[in-house]
Amino acid sequence: MTILKKVKENLFLAIVALVYIAMFIINPTMGAASVKNSGYYIKEMLMIMPVIFILTALLDMWVPKEKIMRYLGKEAKAKGVFLSFVVGSISAGPIYAAFPMCVMLHKKGASIRNIIIILSSWAVIKVPMLLNEAKFLGPKFMAIRWVLTVIAITIFSWIAAKIIKDEDLPGEVLTQPGLHINRDACMGCTLCAKNYPEVFEMENKKAVTKPYEGLDLDMDKLESAIKSCPVKAISYNEGGEI
Repeated sequence: MTILKKVKENLFLAIVALVYIAMFIINPTMGAASVKNSGYYIKEMLMIMPVIFILTALLDMWVPKEKIMRYLGKEAKAKGVFLSFVVGSISAGPIYAAFPMCVMLHKKGASIRNIIIILSSWAVIKVPMLLNEAKFLGPKFMAIRWVLTVIAITIFSWIAAKIIKDEDLPGEVLTQPGLHINRDACMGCTLCAKNYPEVFEMENKKAVTKPYEGLDLDMDKLESAIKSCPVKAISYNEGGEI
């Protein structure tokens, strides 16, 4: 019964494991190659994501919410679109590295449209990519492809922003009075549980709070746990947000 429950909780991983097993049975060579490639990407993620978490946390501390709203919010208009293209184009690393940063930017007031532009630019018109594209396919090919891609991103980001609303993105979940955890944004890093195990614990690889009624909260430890969250999924509002 416990094994079945674990499988249900990790259904996607179970399906992936079954696919790998099937590949090994049908074609052992292909199965071995698939495992090797998967190992490479997992290793890459383990090397890149901690750095991204640190950079995201630093940006969250250094860049005030008012600045994000001013330059990347809904009222930024053309200025926000331009800056979003710049942010996405000068980025480094694979596209999945952009997700924690975009969660933080949206929480601080960046518009849906500008987040879409950042993600799209990060994926297809990064400067290092353009330089390699010009080298192997020629400057003319790169320039024309870049112009058409920018036009397409601009149009589709506008359309997407009309369809996707702020409330459609994962929001905060009230887990205890005053203490909020956005479990959709939570990446299961366990830092909050390590910083304040009396209040936070992990459940199904997501952070939750323990019942803390009657507990004299250590505000220093709570603040440390909240600030340690790389995607800023935790907030405390009783008597003012930390």
